[in-house]
Amino acid sequence: MKQVVWLREEFRLMDNQAILESFKHKAEDEKILLFFNLNPAQFLEGTYNHDYFFQALLKFIEYLKTEGIRMHLIVGTPLEAWQQLIATYPTIETVFINEATAGNGVKRDLEVTAMLEKFGIKVKACQDRHLCGPHAVLKKDGTPYRVFTPYYRQWQAQVKRPYTQNHSVKGEKHWEDNQTLSEKGDRLLKRIVDEKKYDMSHLVGYERAADLLERFVHKVMPQYQETRDIPALFGTSGLSPYIKTGEISIRQIWQVANDAPDSLGKETFLKELAWRDFYHMIDTWFPKQRQEELKEEYQTLAWRHDEKAFKQWQEGMTGYPIIDAGMRQLATTGWMHNRLRMLTASFLTKDLLIDWRWGARHFESYLLDYDPASNTGGWQWAASTGTDAVPYFRIFNPTTQSERYDAKGTYIRRYVPELRHVPDAYIHEPAKMSRAEQQRYQCIIGEDYPAPMVNHKEARERALDFFKQS
Repeated sequence: MKQVVWLREEFRLMDNQAILESFKHKAEDEKILLFFNLNPAQFLEGTYNHDYFFQALLKFIEYLKTEGIRMHLIVGTPLEAWQQLIATYPTIETVFINEATAGNGVKRDLEVTAMLEKFGIKVKACQDRHLCGPHAVLKKDGTPYRVFTPYYRQWQAQVKRPYTQNHSVKGEKHWEDNQTLSEKGDRLLKRIVDEKKYDMSHLVGYERAADLLERFVHKVMPQYQETRDIPALFGTSGLSPYIKTGEISIRQIWQVANDAPDSLGKETFLKELAWRDFYHMIDTWFPKQRQEELKEEYQTLAWRHDEKAFKQWQEGMTGYPIIDAGMRQLATTGWMHNRLRMLTASFLTKDLLIDWRWGARHFESYLLDYDPASNTGGWQWAASTGTDAVPYFRIFNPTTQSERYDAKGTYIRRYVPELRHVPDAYIHEPAKMSRAEQQRYQCIIGEDYPAPMVNHKEARERALDFFKQS
């Protein structure tokens, strides 16, 4: 056995670049070993993204079994896992991976590659997770763009790799099957899934992702430019968790969407895929941005670290219904509508002047679709400290945003049930109700629902002064 495919976040057979590349290099009678490293140091048990991730992994493993393929689960640090593999298979010559280009994944791969090279083992890294990798769209001088619009123009001109349905990789004749090697890992994964806090077994898997894609492209995408901002509607693709785990190929999404009839919605959606690549490129070229402001002039901002106010924001108890609905949706579902991600981030960083890193870490703990590059990019955008960020003087008014995007309060009432009897006239500002109206509509401000924790107009002025003095 000479070849190994090491998967990390690519839970699919179709259009999996590491698997495709391994088949190009294998002899007809050779078998490939497929494995996943269960590293307990990276577990975040009790969180949505942890539970979703491992239920998605289990679903993929169960599918592989139906195709005669064993996914070998090896427990330990990456170096420990590879030491075990090499001890079991000293004939390994080549390892195929889908490359990591940012964050801890880069450090992991450098350490493992250095170890493998000592044994004469080559590592072949493939670009799998993005339509355009972080080095594909650069300025003429080879430096990265820091503004989206010129990046997007060049991104559009790039020829995208086609989606490949590589059915020839199926079948047990191609794959190594060593039950003993995987016994400990199999037991650990079973324990993780059995002890899950959140059951998402009905959500995970390629079939669910493919159904969502077809539904979105044919029924939602033509109006996407309008529906994507209305949180009460199912007006987005819902594909982000599946993209995160690689349960569906980004190239399949591109191909299906791009082949659809032209519309403004289609153009808007494909542009969102470009934003994903853009944030990934920024994260690769500027790795310090996860810890510090990308704009140097804002690296000395004296952000507040008010734990009490932060907790109110976390728990959806700010007194601004649209903000509270968003935070409660995140807490109860592990997902938040993108419009609300912008609004809640703006409220934390501009109305409360609380450190954007606090908010980014909170989202990391809850989001099913947590992606470090997009999360950091979104938070620095909202805080006006990152690339292509909203100017500091553009500060979302939570009340007017609520009136615009949830006019009837449908979304608010779904996640803030104490406001369910409040009429439309007050749903965006329930604190304006008289005492008699509060009693009539069964919502006493300060008891059933909090008063606004800040005055937005005054908070806006504070934010302007805060940035001007930087």
